[in-house]
Amino acid sequence: MIFAFAPIVALLLGVANVVVPWETLLLSVLLYVVIPLTAGGLTSAALMNRGGKARVQAFSARLTPWTIISLIATVMLLFGFQGGALLAQPLVIVLIAIPLIIQTVGIFALAYWWARLWRLPADIAGPSALIGTSNFFELAVAVAISLFGLNSGAALATVVGVLVEVPVMLALVRVVNTTRGWFEQQHCVAVRGEA
Repeated sequence: MIFAFAPIVALLLGVANVVVPWETLLLSVLLYVVIPLTAGGLTSAALMNRGGKARVQAFSARLTPWTIISLIATVMLLFGFQGGALLAQPLVIVLIAIPLIIQTVGIFALAYWWARLWRLPADIAGPSALIGTSNFFELAVAVAISLFGLNSGAALATVVGVLVEVPVMLALVRVVNTTRGWFEQQHCVAVRGEA
């Protein structure tokens, strides 16, 4: 994300003949990726120094309800700001949503299948496939709104992305949880075979 986001966005915007200054793209990466990542790393390091992994897990457990509330609030705000456009253009929404669903499910299936072929345990295979599947629409929404405005077509497309990605990713988490035994059985066989 740190190194590839700005060049990829510049390339895609260039293909669409949309000119965005590099300074704006780099500032977006700094504000929405580098600063949060650094803050998370520093927080984790400080907690590890003061109590180890148990302290980090306790802190994460305390934050979990707030992350869920924040996600729901974000989706509600996005829908609130773009609700009229979403309801006024249902065909456009479907035309944006269908390729996103196909892409998300397809990338997940490919990554999850490869993880099984590589005999990865479920606790690595599931998160790896989900991270590879994610489109980082949170960053895309922030950049689209800051560059093109809240009522722009770009902002609408990214909002649709969030509204599609959230339920699809939750469904894929369900798939991961349901198929956990599939990986564990395979991993146990592989471990016994190596011994």
